Amino acid sequence: MELIPAIDLLGGKVVRLHKGRYDQVTVYSERPVEQARVFFDAGARRLHVVDLDGARDGEPKNLAVIEAILRTVPMQIQVGGGIRDEQIARRWLDSGAKRVVLGTAAVKDPAFVRKLCSELPNAVVVAVDERDGEVAIEGWLEASGKRASDLAREVDGWGVAAILHTVIARDGTREGPDIDATLALQEQVNATVIASGGIGDLGHIRALAERGVRAAVCGRALLSGAFSVQEAFAAAASSR
Repeated sequence: MELIPAIDLLGGKVVRLHKGRYDQVTVYSERPVEQARVFFDAGARRLHVVDLDGARDGEPKNLAVIEAILRTVPMQIQVGGGIRDEQIARRWLDSGAKRVVLGTAAVKDPAFVRKLCSELPNAVVVAVDERDGEVAIEGWLEASGKRASDLAREVDGWGVAAILHTVIARDGTREGPDIDATLALQEQVNATVIASGGIGDLGHIRALAERGVRAAVCGRALLSGAFSVQEAFAAAASSR
C-alpha cells in the first residue's frame, strides 16, 4: 500500500481540522516548506497538499507557500483546494504539481473535470468527501445531494488518476479509518481509491494494508509524532 503524507494549509500554516470543522483547528507548524522537506528527507516521494482556505473560499489562497513547496522540494506533489476551473488546474501543473485534486468542481462543473481528465491522463484526482454517504462540497461546508458511490462511479468513467475518499466523520480524529467504506467504494471502480481520514496509530495503517486498500493519506498522526514516516512506510508494506 502506498502511504502518502499530507499537509493542510490554513493562513499559511500547517494545520489539521477536526472532522473538517474550521472552528476546530490545530496548528502543527508555521513553516510548511520545512515540513515538506522533513517528509522528503524521511523517504516520502509523494505529498498531498491541501489549501483549506481555497477549499472554503473557492479560489487558491496559499499560492506562495504551495509554489515554494513545488519549487524547492523534489517530490511528486498533488495539490487540492479551491481548484474550480481549468486555468487554476493548469497553473498548478505548470508550476510542478504532479496531480491536481478536484472535489467541488466534479459535482458543480463535471464537463470541465471530464475534459481535463481526457486531456491530461494521470493528472487528475477526484476527491469524494463523504458525510453519511453523501458528498460534501465547498470545503465540506455544503451538502451536494449526490451519493458518494454515484460520484465515484461517474468519475471513474472519465479516466481519473485516482479517487481520494475521505470519510469526514473520521478526519482528524485518529480514531481509525473507515476501511469498510473505502473497500466498498473500491469494489465499484477501477481507479485506485486513496483512503483518507482517521489514521491514529500504526495498527490502523497495517489494517488498511492487510485488507487490500491500495493507498492512504496520513496527516495528523505524522505531524503529531504518533509515529515516524519510516514506521508508517514499514506498516504500509505489511500488505498481504
